Amino acid sequence: MAIPLSILDLVSIPEGSTARDGIAASMTSAKLADELGYHRLWFAEHHNTPNLASKATSLLISQAAGVTENIRVGSGGVMLPNHAPLMVAEQYGTLANIHGDRIDLGLGRAPGTDGMTAQALSRSSAEPQAFARHIYDLQGWFGESGTAHSTPIFSSVSQGMEVPIWVLGSTVNGASIAGQLGLPFSLASHFAPDQIDDAVRVYRETFSTEAPTARIDKPYVMAGINVMVADTDEEAQRQFTTIQQMFLDIRSGRQRKIQPPVDLSEFPGGVPSMLDISAVGSPDTVKARLEEFAERTGADELITVTYAYDPDVRDHSLKLLADVWF
Repeated sequence: MAIPLSILDLVSIPEGSTARDGIAASMTSAKLADELGYHRLWFAEHHNTPNLASKATSLLISQAAGVTENIRVGSGGVMLPNHAPLMVAEQYGTLANIHGDRIDLGLGRAPGTDGMTAQALSRSSAEPQAFARHIYDLQGWFGESGTAHSTPIFSSVSQGMEVPIWVLGSTVNGASIAGQLGLPFSLASHFAPDQIDDAVRVYRETFSTEAPTARIDKPYVMAGINVMVADTDEEAQRQFTTIQQMFLDIRSGRQRKIQPPVDLSEFPGGVPSMLDISAVGSPDTVKARLEEFAERTGADELITVTYAYDPDVRDHSLKLLADVWF
């Protein structure tokens, strides 16, 4: 039986479109993903970027949960140092009260932006000990008492909601934190391929069920991979030039919206190694690549990232993949 397949959405804004257009397209894709049988849909948090509308994750989650019925919806993730933990508890507790037991809370320590924007977001400490303490407090607010462990502050809206918490990471350091906390680990291998094998190994080696934050009885890894499925390998490779251009822009410091694909003969080359973990091609080609990656990592779940200039191309990719996976 194939392992669960999920989706990470950064709500892309194509050239010539607005944030409103990007959000509307993501909600259409959310409904489709729900109908096709994808396991979960997560929204990432990024700031000071013209090509992504995924900033206020809790609002996107609420909208997506409202137009779907079965798929789990959550954050991939909330960059916790950008937020007061109590506010996160109240936001996600509210989501769980509205939408029931379909809400996930993935947490990261990175800013999800540049240093200047991080300062504007009034960041708190990103140190591992502070991160762990905030998670423990969040679990208290989500627990039966509704009270944080380090303070008598009570949250009625999150009390008893037991929103599942995940730790996001791209390195062995993040993996170690997730393992020591006894929480599920979401590996950002879709843009950070260098430490994949070591990160998975460290997570499993350090996993503890004795930590006060532990909520699962064995390690659980969800690994990220870029995906573009089309009717042919050649068309998929052409569509994939959209994300290749995006990462070349990141490398050069150029800021612009999501660009249309270009013919492979016209592509400037120099594809960033950050995209090494990708599955691009026809349905059978992509399925084989996903199975290979799942076997390599021993992942319990895969989370796919698909950028497309045309939202219909992305939705077609979701359909083709579902047809060969589920």
